[in-house]
Amino acid sequence: MLTVENMNLHYGAAQALKNITVTAEIGKVTCVLGRNGVGKTSLMRAISGRCGISGGKVMLDGQDVSRLRPDQRAKLGIATVPQGREIFPLLTVKENLETGFSLLPRAERRVPETVYELFPVLKEMLGRRGGDLSGGQQQQLAIGRALVTNPKVLLMDEPTEGIQPSVIKDIGRAISYLREQGRMAIILVEQYFEFATELADRYAVMDRGAIVLAGAKGEVDETEVQRHMTV
Repeated sequence: MLTVENMNLHYGAAQALKNITVTAEIGKVTCVLGRNGVGKTSLMRAISGRCGISGGKVMLDGQDVSRLRPDQRAKLGIATVPQGREIFPLLTVKENLETGFSLLPRAERRVPETVYELFPVLKEMLGRRGGDLSGGQQQQLAIGRALVTNPKVLLMDEPTEGIQPSVIKDIGRAISYLREQGRMAIILVEQYFEFATELADRYAVMDRGAIVLAGAKGEVDETEVQRHMTV
């Protein structure tokens, strides 16, 4: 579904990503792991189009989308749950969810019932402003907003960061459900190894802007994965 081929990314003279190759398949979760500052968020931004790359390709369904704008990639099916959530604090929950409508034909502009089934709290708080929600509720809102666009690829950047344990479990169940539906590929950036290992079908471990360990879950030594995540 989505393939990153030999991607390079520079911020001025500094190289943030070095010959990155990652794949994401429908019905599977690819977990991108690593310590802080190794390039995980830069990778997500490059896939979504928020950062321009200096080499390599991003391929979606065999189409090279490397030079497309973020909105163009989103219309083709790449949805992002960014680090820090980035919900609109002055808009209501309902209005935040409906921001995803801009990518859809008018006849398809509805919030899927799946969003409320996965995160019932959102239905209870439709009239509440996004900025009044707890961190965990905002994270659920950010995921729900991405799902409104009916994505082919879902990029999730550290969805457990700063979230209470009960909501982490809800998010884990939601990711498992979405994988089982077999309608999208999921790339999950995480630092919480226990959360990642329960969900991962594939690992891609980063260090200093490069992939240093990659493979299917059963083929990768998880002790080695954890070593690369230890400060």
